[in-house]
Amino acid sequence: MAHPMQYVIDPRIIGTDDAQKAKDACKYDAIDLDMEAREIKFPAGAVIWATGWQPYDAAKIQPYGYDRFDNVITNVEFERMADPKGPTGGKLVRKDGKEAKNVAFIQCAGSRDRNHLYHCSRICCMASLKQTHYVVDAYDDAKVTIYYIDIRAIDRFEDFYQTVKDMDNVTFTKSKVANVITDKEGNPICCGVDTEGYHRYENAHDLVVLATGMEPSVAKSDFPVDIVINREGFIEPDAANGGVFAAGSASDALDVNRAVQHATGAALKAIQVVNRVAGAEA
Repeated sequence: MAHPMQYVIDPRIIGTDDAQKAKDACKYDAIDLDMEAREIKFPAGAVIWATGWQPYDAAKIQPYGYDRFDNVITNVEFERMADPKGPTGGKLVRKDGKEAKNVAFIQCAGSRDRNHLYHCSRICCMASLKQTHYVVDAYDDAKVTIYYIDIRAIDRFEDFYQTVKDMDNVTFTKSKVANVITDKEGNPICCGVDTEGYHRYENAHDLVVLATGMEPSVAKSDFPVDIVINREGFIEPDAANGGVFAAGSASDALDVNRAVQHATGAALKAIQVVNRVAGAEA
């Protein structure tokens, strides 16, 4: 999402006839098909890590059966499915092609869990509330169940949460789902205890969507410099890091708004460091 938007060549066509066609079509002669990877070294007064995040691996949450059941998917996969240009053309369907009218969202899938991610990932609640609209808008007889520990709807998002909560075909069940099983038709069944009434449940759904959390895209072991990293793998704002700063979700699990604000702050800190160094040398 570079601004201004620029053309780039798809690396998958390198070595094919399409690559030469792309080169011939570029009126600026900006494509070099013989270019090789090279290492460039240059001095820098400060470094900003803006390496982003990745979804937590749902296969690690074994009780939910993501790697065993066709009709258990992640929220990222569900978002892709809802895209008109996605693999299903925007149709909300199961693996077998059946319409997914009865959809369950399991919140904090792997988050706030000492066996997986300690932290709350901030965006998962609002993402599921948004995706609830996809289901309700797609089918008149839709039914959505949101299994949650707590709903994180801060400030202006509270109104959005209340709007979804007031829908007749949406049910909020305060519970951390214990496990997911399937029946002989392949319908995923959420099992657990409703903590508001302490009633056991085994609810069958067409599709189960796991609201997986955010984790840093760079593992602790892959950082090329010594840097202070917390137990969740995010970069800590520590004086020991010197002129190395984290921006956005390299520093914590953040939504877009907070990531942009944080990145602005990181850029200002980096500028201050460079200015102080330049002033001292002068």
